[in-house]
Amino acid sequence: QVQLVESGGGLVQSGGSLRLSCVASRTGFIIDTLGWYQQAPGKQRELVAQISSASTTNRVPSMNGRFIVSGDYAKNTVYLQLNDLKPEDTATSYCNAVARRNGRSQHNNYWGQGTQVTVSS
Repeated sequence: QVQLVESGGGLVQSGGSLRLSCVASRTGFIIDTLGWYQQAPGKQRELVAQISSASTTNRVPSMNGRFIVSGDYAKNTVYLQLNDLKPEDTATSYCNAVARRNGRSQHNNYWGQGTQVTVSS
């Protein structure tokens, strides 16, 4: 199985920044996509951004322009840089991988347990 372990969450004041990390163990698997999702209280889980292992770029901004997902596949690590945080950004951040077993074409989603990001006013 692919295991994803997140770290770096915490409490930050409005306007501050955090950098989250996710380390993936993928022995026996090929990870084609790594990314981050966030789930705010009472809301559905939403994609922040994701990157492909085959992509020529390893950094992808979120739609709000304040968050950046970056990856280092050589280190089996994906990062979520959270900038200019606002109270409404309070959420649980989840690392996600789309992966398949070696020699297989069927992809499955794998999730970390989440790391909490709390932004105070």
